[in-house]
Amino acid sequence: MTLAPDLLILGAGPAGSRAALRAQACGLAVVLVDENADAGGQVWRARPPGFELRGPGMNPDAAAGDALRAELRAQGVVCRFDHKVWNVGTDLRTDLVGPQGLVSLAPRALLVATGTTERVVPFPGWTLPGVIGLAGATILLKSQGMVPGERTVVAGNGPLLLAVAAAILDAGGQVQAVIDLASRWDWLRTAPALVGRPDLVRQGLRWQSQLRRARVPVHRRHAIRRIDARADALEVHIGAVDALGRAQGEATRMLSTSAVAIGNGLSPSTDVTRLLRAEHDYRPELGGWIARTDADGRSSLPGLYVAGDGAGIAGAAAAGWHGELAALACVHDLGALDAPAYWAARGQLQAQWRKAARFGRAMAGLMALKPGAVESIDAQTVVCRCEDVCRADIDAAVREGACTMNQVKAWTRCGMGPCQGRTCGDVAAQLVAAQVGRREDVGYFRGRAPLRPVSLSAMAGDYTYADIPIPKAAPL
Repeated sequence: MTLAPDLLILGAGPAGSRAALRAQACGLAVVLVDENADAGGQVWRARPPGFELRGPGMNPDAAAGDALRAELRAQGVVCRFDHKVWNVGTDLRTDLVGPQGLVSLAPRALLVATGTTERVVPFPGWTLPGVIGLAGATILLKSQGMVPGERTVVAGNGPLLLAVAAAILDAGGQVQAVIDLASRWDWLRTAPALVGRPDLVRQGLRWQSQLRRARVPVHRRHAIRRIDARADALEVHIGAVDALGRAQGEATRMLSTSAVAIGNGLSPSTDVTRLLRAEHDYRPELGGWIARTDADGRSSLPGLYVAGDGAGIAGAAAAGWHGELAALACVHDLGALDAPAYWAARGQLQAQWRKAARFGRAMAGLMALKPGAVESIDAQTVVCRCEDVCRADIDAAVREGACTMNQVKAWTRCGMGPCQGRTCGDVAAQLVAAQVGRREDVGYFRGRAPLRPVSLSAMAGDYTYADIPIPKAAPL
């Protein structure tokens, strides 16, 4: 079945949902697609049926997500949840697989609002059971009120550190320690960006107060060196790092814990734009590689728009405004809004976006990949967990002549697994660039279909062996 809406939006987080509401209000026929069961994305993740969560740490996000989902229903936006996008063609034809099988849509315009992917800088033991990402921990906490373990060490860099630690305490869990790559001064330098966001100042102060009351030790300018599995616990070894995240000396402390939640920031999701060969720029302060767009989300390809953190990390609040900006540009480009009305609405949205993005961009700086942390990865540490490729394999490929990410992929299979390089790509590229030159020269993994693993049964549908046409035998 092929449908032809005016605008197809991929991703129902803050950016995609606000874009859908704005575009539909302007008269476009909109279809909103997400692989989750409801709108909200990772920030405003919907709770499964039957879950009623309580706790001061999660209520603001839950309330905002519920309000967004209610607005989508009230406005009658056509939504296809539980649908995975597995291919997008150069004519913007988009192929999905969902509960009822395959669906194809041929929109006049495509808006990509697929958010970000969590980054973890590998270390020995990062693939052990009980070690999860900070984003994974937020999913457990927000959607089902589950803590990662009886005792949890929270580690990495960026604002999710405090958010996850406070949420674990709210849910009745125990936080053994917070291991922060950043120094106190790194955090203080973001203070000017808090002007105009007293709500976030209060939230941050509440999180810090919770940690102090619970007597949670915070180890600043430290990182996890390795994790060892024991019969009944995980042994977490930590040590000091310098401003670039480079290990300084030997590990100095060992913590025995049930679980570890770790994250080293976020990378913009560029699967679709790389697949379509749109132009990209490397912007480390915005999360890494991003599709090249104008201020309103127009990409280098006609009819293709990018909105939200996928166009450069700026936070959930800014993502919503950016989604509306991109939707407005699409409405204007498709001829559904005249120039005076477009420019008047655009000016208001731009002002709102700039105000929200100021804080988000400061937080993105705290989450930026630290080259020293990558430099400190041990030779035998697994970088690509899908294909079991360690740092030594990548280094050897570079020494033998591989100088771009696609060459490294062909020589080592790094990035060929189910995640298609979303987990390992950023770190692997930094390892290659350390020997070859700039990240811009190293490039990124080429996007390929299927964008997500798709089963053969889903692709075949009701088609069986008996349906294969068998030609008649040729006459002798």
